[in-house]
Order: sequence, then structure tokens, then C-alpha cells
Amino acid sequence: MKRMLSKHLEKKSIDDLVGIHHGQGLKRVLGPMHLTMLGVGVIVGAGIFVLTGQVAAQYAGPAIILSFVVSAVACALTGLCYAEFASLIPVSGSAYTYAYATMGKLFAWIIGWDLILEYLFGACAVSVGWSGYVTSFLGDFGVVIPDYLCSAPFGHDTTLGWHLTGAVINLPAMFVVALFSVLLILGIRESAVINNAIVIIKVCVILLFIGFGIMYIRLENLTPFIPQNTGNFGEYGWSGILRGAGVIFFAYIGFDVVSTAAQEVKNPQHDMPIGILGSLTIVTILYILVAFVLTGLVSYTQLRVPNPIAVGIDAAGPGLFWLRPIIKIGAIAGLSSVILLLLYGQSRIFYTMSRDRMLPGVFSVVQERFRTPYLTNIIVGIVAMILAGLFPIGILGEMVSIGTLLAFVIVCVSVIILRRTHPKLHRPFKTPFMPVVPILGALVSFAQMAALPLETWLRLVIWMVIGFVIYGTYGQWHAKKAPTKDEETFNPIMR
Repeated sequence: MKRMLSKHLEKKSIDDLVGIHHGQGLKRVLGPMHLTMLGVGVIVGAGIFVLTGQVAAQYAGPAIILSFVVSAVACALTGLCYAEFASLIPVSGSAYTYAYATMGKLFAWIIGWDLILEYLFGACAVSVGWSGYVTSFLGDFGVVIPDYLCSAPFGHDTTLGWHLTGAVINLPAMFVVALFSVLLILGIRESAVINNAIVIIKVCVILLFIGFGIMYIRLENLTPFIPQNTGNFGEYGWSGILRGAGVIFFAYIGFDVVSTAAQEVKNPQHDMPIGILGSLTIVTILYILVAFVLTGLVSYTQLRVPNPIAVGIDAAGPGLFWLRPIIKIGAIAGLSSVILLLLYGQSRIFYTMSRDRMLPGVFSVVQERFRTPYLTNIIVGIVAMILAGLFPIGILGEMVSIGTLLAFVIVCVSVIILRRTHPKLHRPFKTPFMPVVPILGALVSFAQMAALPLETWLRLVIWMVIGFVIYGTYGQWHAKKAPTKDEETFNPIMR
């Protein structure tokens, strides 16, 4: 039993993790600006365009501003831990690689399998939301896509359970996944350029909303700033601010995607912390300003809608009507970059797991011309298209938060472990106030996991059981084997 346990807890040294990915491989073309834009691109999405109104209406009122601050602090605690690891281990595996270095092979597999919930399911969920916005936008110009071609054929709710909706397939969602999968095959430089353009568009739209909306704010809408609690925990008052922070946490999901780009960064030790912490700072400022303007334009009681920013513009009167189509364009742009970057993150996780022989070698084959893991992009794209075309956003989206939070817990714990086991390692960036910061980060993340519904936990258990089966039949037996001569010839990255 002891021998079996030690086998599953085998770790990779920092030198092995960095060395096996050194030399030929993914093209190093990204700098700190690219990374910051990548972070902003993946974070700013459905959260700011949808979730802001929901949280203000149900939990916090105008004090949603404080909810954003609390949630940002929680993310910053974890972000500091990610920044230390990303500068220390500049490899594209993100939390999977960090777990391999500190907690061993089994935990690395758990986190790698778990990250699929964040990246792959997240990309599918956002693509379904993208489909809804694009369908609505095209409808404004008389281009109507039939419901049966832009909706999921399978539905699920607590009353009916799984049922058929009458739709055939969600074509727009499948289209956007296919489009960005092809773009990722062409190269990270090209993908980064497209992402930068999208980020500029959606940030400009958000700044337009803030800049013009602030002139129409009514102070009475901001009073009382903290609505009186209804007598139930989480319904306004200070408990509402805390619950709002837990819900609004979803709006920050994705900043860890920056760490998956480490192997394509020119100077990862210097640039990775800038990208992670810089994007979190920019996004937090934008979120707070949007929340302030939105709750100032219209009473928080009217914001329990899927398009709260449009409601805020309507409340301002004719003076801001011109901004409505621009807001839709911003929402579409925002969701587009999220899909692109989540698909990117998933392909790089699979690439790294394959390089460590946890997954078959096909996932680490790099296309000679574009220097991208093109087979991984194709496989991930096909699976994502199927999921996005068949399933509703609720089922896809509810698995994203728990997968992300579990990754955050493991990263925070891993930082403490590595500090104790390898205290003399050169760390270009150090998490401050050790071990307080990682302990608080792990506790906050786990507390938010504990608040999630039981059904979400049950689905996580089922998902992990499937992962253990794959690990038991493939991953644990191949992870320590050296590549064969044929594999070295087939895949130049294996050399």
C-alpha cells in the first residue's frame, strides 16, 4: 500500500518540468501587454453585461460596488499565488503543472481533469450566450434565425428533469467555436492580435457607457447605498454584500488562463505576474465603475433582467438611445474573446498533460508551420461544438464555478508546500505575507465551493470518477515512460 501510494504521489522536479518543455516547441511571441490584454479579454464577458444587474437586484443593491471589491480581494489572493508559480515554472500547464511539482502525479491528474470544467465547459457555456446575443442583434436588422436552429435540443429543470425542447441544434454556438478553433490552429500571434482588437472594442464600449452614463445618474437611485436586510441572510444588508461577492465571483473567472500561456511568453519570469495582476486590477476598476453608473441610472429593483445595461440606458431617456446597438456589439465582442481564450487555455492544458504522458501523444503534436498543437485544437473544437450545439447554458455553466474554485484551492495549498519543500529556489516573484495570503485564498475559495448546490457537487463527483477511470487505465502507467524512438520521429517536440 505504501509503495502504491508513493507511486501516485511521485513529483516532477522544477528542472524536469521546465526542461522537458524547453527548446523546440510553442513559439515565444507574447509580452506583458499581450498577457494583460489576454487576461482582460477572458475575464470581461458575461459577468459585466449580465451578472451585475442580477446581483444588485437580488442581494446587494447599490452596494454591489462593495461586493465587487470583496470578490476582487479574494481573486487577488489566489492571483498572487498563481503569479509566483507562473514566474517559477514557466510552462503552459497552469495549475496542473504546479500540482505536479508539489503534490504529485495523482493530484496533477485531478487538477488537469478538473480544469476541463473551467475551460472546455466554460467555452461551451459562453458560446451559447454568444448565440443569444448575436441572434438578437441580427433580429434588429431583420435577419431572423429560426429558434429551432439557435437553441439546445435538450433541456433540464427541477420539475421536468431532462427533456426535449423541440429545437434541432444551436448552429450559431457551433459556428463560433469552429471559427476560433481554426484561428487557434493558425497561431498564437494571430490569435493574440484578434483578441487585442476584440478587447479594445469591448473596453471602449464599456468606457462609453461609463463616460456618458455618469451624466444621467440620479442620486436617489443610490440611496440607501446598503438596502436594509429583509430578515433573511443574503437579502440586502451586509450579508447581502457577502453573498453578492460569492455570486459575482463568476465575473472574475478566467484570469488563470494567463498562466497557460507561460510557454509562449518571451520573458515569463518577469511578464507573467504583470499579466495576471495587471488584468485583475484593470477589470476590477471597470467593474466598480460600471456598477456605480448602472445603479445610479436605474433603481436596483428593476435590474433583475438578462440585459441590465440596456435597461439602464433606457432609463436615461432618448439621450442615450444611440448607445443600445453599440452595447450589443460590445457584449458580442466580450463573449467572443472569452470563447477564444478558454479554448486556447484548454488546448494548452491538454498539450502539457500529453507532454507529461498523462494523455496520448496525439495531444502534443505540433504543426510544423504554425507551431501550434493543431490536433489538440481540432479535438477540443469538435467536442466543444457538440456540447454547445446540444446542451443549455445552465447545465454547462453551473459546472464551471466549482471546477475553477477547486483549482484555486489546490494552487494556494501548493504554494505553501513548495515554499517548505524547496525554500531555496530562485523565485522571480514571491507571494507576499506567507503563509497568510495562500491560506486565506484557499479558505475563501473553499467557502464559495461549499455554498454551491448539492447537485453541482454530485456532478463534480461523477466527473472525477470518470477521470479516475482514465487515469487508472492510461495516465498512471504512461506518465513515467520515456518517449519511444518512433514517437520522437513523429513529434519533434518530444525530442
